[in-house]
Amino acid sequence: MRAFVLAAPGRCAVREVPAPVAAPGEAVIDVERVGVCGTDVEFFTGAMAYLHQGHSGYPMRLGHEWAGRVAEVGAGVDPAWVGLRVMGDTMLGCGACRRCGRGRGHVCERRQEVGVRGGRAGALAEQLAVPVSSLHVLPDSVDWMLGALVEPGGNALRAARAAEAGPGDRVLVLGPGTIGLLVAMFLRAAGAEVHLLDRADHSPAFARELGFTRVWTRETVGALPFDAVVDASNAVHLPALALELVEPGGRVVYVGLAGEPSRIDTRALALKDVTAVGVLSASPGLADTIRAYADGFVDPRPLVAATVGLQETGAVLAGQRPAGAGPGPKIHVDPRLG
Repeated sequence: MRAFVLAAPGRCAVREVPAPVAAPGEAVIDVERVGVCGTDVEFFTGAMAYLHQGHSGYPMRLGHEWAGRVAEVGAGVDPAWVGLRVMGDTMLGCGACRRCGRGRGHVCERRQEVGVRGGRAGALAEQLAVPVSSLHVLPDSVDWMLGALVEPGGNALRAARAAEAGPGDRVLVLGPGTIGLLVAMFLRAAGAEVHLLDRADHSPAFARELGFTRVWTRETVGALPFDAVVDASNAVHLPALALELVEPGGRVVYVGLAGEPSRIDTRALALKDVTAVGVLSASPGLADTIRAYADGFVDPRPLVAATVGLQETGAVLAGQRPAGAGPGPKIHVDPRLG
């Protein structure tokens, strides 16, 4: 089969590789759609922390935001899975440790992450093999585009819920990229008054097209009281700003990751009686995200600017916008397109 292979920072190609075979407990998926993520870009540039911590290494096969159809199953798997439309959890815990036993496989020390960690091949390929236990069935109302947006949506849903905001609450989201805008969508659907903070050199036009009219920069945000602040950025200075801007007794949620250590003053955290929450993965939020999409609670499809083939993936990772791309921040790959 054809797969996108990253051999080293900046060195990539679409290659013919052996098609996956379903091991016991696994399924082989015909991949229909894959999202390109900021994590993929970090692997492309060589900046991803896992590379330096020994959790990942080249060559590698990227792709962890995906949707597809079950083509075959391995021993011990109900054959009724064949033909189902599915997406899958990125985080694959070992299943044997204390964390896995307590339902926290997404933070298992020995976990694999599809297309990210532990040598588990990703979905930027015609086919993908994953444990059936990681799969979630997609209803007919969740198309392939939405299916590949479930994984980032699960992160965003968890971040929005961690803010504990609803009617009467004012929330500021830092960084209106894919995750930030998804967080904003879930918060708005929950009834919160949503504000966005972006860089001064970015246009607020797309966020406003999505109905978010309160878009600020650091210079214009003023002194509004925010009951919660969600940092969905990759800027090293914004975690501290989140703590600065949140109301005493409020909540700060950290779902973005900077490329180098960021710092907050824990004295301010304690003296303001603020609750801080970190969100690593979508795993606990995947099922609810699928329901939210299926019910029309949120519709993130405008975030997808273009869908390209495998051959164009390297250019996308290098920062090139596909010809004719819309204004959204997310690029999808359809492995069937070439």
